[in-house]
Amino acid sequence: MTEREVSLKQWLEKIGGSFGLNLKTLRPASSDAGFRSYFRIDGDGTTYIVMDSPREPGNVKPFIFVDDLFAKQGLNVPKIYAQDVEQGFLLLSDLGTQTYLDVLSEDNASRLMDDATTALVKLQKNSKPGVLPDYSEELLRSELELFPEWYVKRHLNMEITPQMRSMFDKMFDHIIEKNLAQSFVYVHRDYMPRNLMLEEKDNPGIIDFQDAVYGPVSYDIACLCRDAFISWSEAQILDWTIRYWDKARKEGIPVPADFGVFWEDVEWMALQRHLKVLGIFARLNYRDGKTKYLGDTPRFLNYVRKTASRFDALRPLSRFINQISGIEETVGYSF
Repeated sequence: MTEREVSLKQWLEKIGGSFGLNLKTLRPASSDAGFRSYFRIDGDGTTYIVMDSPREPGNVKPFIFVDDLFAKQGLNVPKIYAQDVEQGFLLLSDLGTQTYLDVLSEDNASRLMDDATTALVKLQKNSKPGVLPDYSEELLRSELELFPEWYVKRHLNMEITPQMRSMFDKMFDHIIEKNLAQSFVYVHRDYMPRNLMLEEKDNPGIIDFQDAVYGPVSYDIACLCRDAFISWSEAQILDWTIRYWDKARKEGIPVPADFGVFWEDVEWMALQRHLKVLGIFARLNYRDGKTKYLGDTPRFLNYVRKTASRFDALRPLSRFINQISGIEETVGYSF
């Protein structure tokens, strides 16, 4: 047993009497792409989730803060029953074993995504500056830099030439300018089916929100519909985005009055996220030894390729993505 496991066991023994915890039932619940671990444990007539968040002391504070904020927004987030902030241990309510990703199908997608967009509007309603960290230019740029650093340089083993570096700088400037021109709201930052739990009464249960920020209004709907682990048709994505946009307008969320303008905002925001995720998935593989994520990079390359091809300002990025994807561009002439 590691030192960390001993500390967790001692903490659970300390609080166990208040919740009827049976330490013998402690078992893995799930893992995420970060450094946190989750366990399920039986208690008095129910089960609980134990979060083990190591690294620096106090790093569960963002989770605790956002959990309270989102609960006040009317969202179904885990209840925190016990906490040891310094050690990074939390005892949480159990939102179940099935994520949206586990159960989504053609038969239930419309109903579940309707619940998800309704919850998203709740999340964004009455957003205020100064509560969550800003999705700043610096943060947006640092995320974009993951693409050349980890995907291009490390995964593809390509040298970042001065010409390539100049291209990335120009493309990133365009993307960030478009992102920052949007209205800002509370942003979950990973609002996707893998982080939405299927609940009997209050769909969806929402998890993995500790990195929430105050940022572009289109971010979470782009994240929901253009997911890392499941793909939908463009027509379906358009339909869900329109339905979200209509709900958001009725609730006073600061989306553009013209859906065409909002759809373009979604495209540019999704592009930022998809380039970031390509870098993150490569980093998870090469730095952290988490190999399963790299298999989903073709989906993101396809997202980036399609989006970049639709905007003249992104033509250099489009050519680069076609090059690394092994796709030859066709040039048409009109006379």
